Amino acid sequence: MKLIIASNNANKLREIKTILGDKFDEILSMKEAGIDHETIEDGTTFMENAIKKAKEIVEISGCCAIADDSGICVDALDGAPGLYSARFCGEHGNDAANNALLLEKLKGEENRNAHYTCAIAFVYPDGKTVCGEGIFEGVITETPIGNGGFGYDPLFYLPEYGKTVAQLGTEVKNEIGHRAKALRNLLEKLEAENEL
Repeated sequence: MKLIIASNNANKLREIKTILGDKFDEILSMKEAGIDHETIEDGTTFMENAIKKAKEIVEISGCCAIADDSGICVDALDGAPGLYSARFCGEHGNDAANNALLLEKLKGEENRNAHYTCAIAFVYPDGKTVCGEGIFEGVITETPIGNGGFGYDPLFYLPEYGKTVAQLGTEVKNEIGHRAKALRNLLEKLEAENEL
């Protein structure tokens, strides 16, 4: 079975291919599949955006597609940046500016609890949709720590590890992260339905 990942984000692609690699004959990014398309993410939830992205790629390709939508939700900011995590600073994908803005908004704030959420949708050519979700709890640091990961990883501290996600290393993140949890949740559902 061929699967297209509805993303061109190199970090996401690597994570998804690592976790799902042995389950499919071929896993391609949109670029590898020759698809140049941008979904307008206007859903009100992570899951709505994930489903919309995957469905649009299925319509274009006629193949199975998988898409995720994810972000960081900070308790003291009423769940923000949430759906707007990638463009929190007003510019899409500027990790340094997003991190700086988050730290600025949390200045002097004692409650620094947060969680990453990941919603994943797997859509078949016939429209059947299977979804998975993963949540990853942590605390926002006062300053960025570590050089690994991406997004808000240098600010996302895990008390049980005594490290930020940016210090963990890819292998551990692929075990415990929100996308890993969502992918495993999705795999369980696909396997339970004898789809894999």
